[in-house]
Amino acid sequence: MADGERTGAVAPRSSGLVDILDRVLDKGLVIAGDIKVSLANVELLTIQIRLLVCSIDKAEQIGLNWWRYDSALSRQGASAEQEDLKARIESLEGEIRKLTAALEAAPPTRTARGPRPTRTRRGQG
Repeated sequence: MADGERTGAVAPRSSGLVDILDRVLDKGLVIAGDIKVSLANVELLTIQIRLLVCSIDKAEQIGLNWWRYDSALSRQGASAEQEDLKARIESLEGEIRKLTAALEAAPPTRTARGPRPTRTRRGQG
């Protein structure tokens, strides 16, 4: 088999996969399922699984845009969190400046600490 024949055989398969992926992202794909755990005909646990695979544009068309407001995913949320942290740091730095100024303005106190007296046990020697 020549290299040209091998390339020709693979190209339709990969373009088919690209077409399918493009179609899925454009139209959307929903996978739904339920998992139920029962013991002696008593349902103990139900897990409902819903999976939506689509492009961001399609998700916004159908009203799904939760990632815009998730601080871990959006830049706006991250920026707001950073601004909050900056404000907290500035507040703490202000408190440190106040405490430092108060310590510098206070008169010095003398604390005389000499060496501690040594104790000897009686009966040793």
